Amino acid sequence: MARMNSPSPSPASAEGSIDTEVRGSVLLIGINRPAKRNGFTPKMFRELGEAYTRLDDDADLRVGVLHAFGDHFTAGLDLPTIAPLMQRGEKAVPLGLVDPLNLAMEGYRRRSKPMVVAVKGITYTLGIELMLAADIVVAADDCRFSQLEVKRGIMATGGATLRMAERAGLGNALLHLLTGDEFGSAEALRLNFVQKVVPAGQELDEALRIAEAIAAQAPLAVVATRLNALKAVEQGPVVAMQEFLATQQRLSRSEDAAEGVRSFVERRDARFQGR
Repeated sequence: MARMNSPSPSPASAEGSIDTEVRGSVLLIGINRPAKRNGFTPKMFRELGEAYTRLDDDADLRVGVLHAFGDHFTAGLDLPTIAPLMQRGEKAVPLGLVDPLNLAMEGYRRRSKPMVVAVKGITYTLGIELMLAADIVVAADDCRFSQLEVKRGIMATGGATLRMAERAGLGNALLHLLTGDEFGSAEALRLNFVQKVVPAGQELDEALRIAEAIAAQAPLAVVATRLNALKAVEQGPVVAMQEFLATQQRLSRSEDAAEGVRSFVERRDARFQGR
């Protein structure tokens, strides 16, 4: 596979940063604190929430791609800077923003647009929770996963206790949640935590390829499809089915639906505008 131009990180910051880059209608969101294995500080949490919010609010952006600079995705929380927030019961992402963990917590918005994640190397704790909160995950074959909160005397509260069981079944989830063991990409694929495994170094290219394929589709239909599938998982298929007729009626009246018909008749690629 021909490699795409890799995003360039901003100058290193002791507190780290979340760097963004627009490529067409795709927003690349880069975790940038490689000297500390991309351990998350309060500043990085805030900037990640801002990046996710930008994706949802900018009509020109259709898909997000979360990735990391350096050799690893993230070692998780930078506990010395995050622990005081935990002890006070405070959140690092400001209220009113899109929650990168997509937990539907009061005061936060939920993401509507698709998010593809490219993970590599060490992908611990928060790293697993961020990828499980996204939609599609591409993993390098050198990934090392661990949900090790029990080894630090705390509990995973970013969605792992919910989504690991949902994806893999309760027994498989508890095997990893209660031991805090380390497992690789093959096990993550088996458990449906990731959707694709590729040779290390190709994960971002593959994530971008998937994101661009999604971005080429009708944006209103993509958002509606994603939200309906999510509702089916969270609230059940009967609840999700109640939206079918109204959603299809709304979409079929859109300019994009008309363009879809025209492109079919004219045997060409559709040019969707999100209207």
